[in-house]
Amino acid sequence: MIKLNGIYKWYQSGINRNFVLKDINLNIEEGAFISLMGPSGSGKSTLLNIIGMLDEPSEGEYLFLDQSVFAMKERQRKELYKQYIGFVFQSYHLIDELTVYENIEAPLLYQGVKSSERRSMVADMLDRFSIVGKKDLFPNQLSGGQQQLVGIVRALIAKPKLILADEPTGNLNSAQGDEIMQLFQQLNREDGVTILQATHSEKNAAYGHRTIHLLDGQIQHQHVPL
Repeated sequence: MIKLNGIYKWYQSGINRNFVLKDINLNIEEGAFISLMGPSGSGKSTLLNIIGMLDEPSEGEYLFLDQSVFAMKERQRKELYKQYIGFVFQSYHLIDELTVYENIEAPLLYQGVKSSERRSMVADMLDRFSIVGKKDLFPNQLSGGQQQLVGIVRALIAKPKLILADEPTGNLNSAQGDEIMQLFQQLNREDGVTILQATHSEKNAAYGHRTIHLLDGQIQHQHVPL
């Protein structure tokens, strides 16, 4: 599903290059559940943003479903993103001017889902995550954990084939975090959704089929949990 060949990301500072990612080579098969681990500043979020087509590498090739992503026009990339990818951001990225209901509905609008179907899908998700009572509130009226939960629901509602999650449970209590990780596991096992999560949590990482350890922008090693 995903092939990264010789991915570098750097920022120029005078004559010096400050590297964020160095020579990343990675294959992710469809249906995989991959955990990225590493200290802050190791490049996890940057790597997710490149895979999620929100950032471009300085050098290297990215193939998604055998298509060269950065050889595409921006419009084609956006269509690919809308069709296949759900992104759970560490900093929520909710739209302040929209209610909880409208934030969750937004991906369906982009996909042209009919009004009656949108209402049914949003209602199901609100009920599933016990946030019906929050549907008319705006993001600034929610706690950090509630905003994170809404961001996760928004990423899941369009039934993406690939979920990219940047510290998905970082602002949730332990019970909510366990529920989200079990949901990811269910989506992966039963629906074949490919999941790539960045996490500091060994517990969360253990849900994955493979853990990739990053340090200073490089893959240090990979291991498969027993």
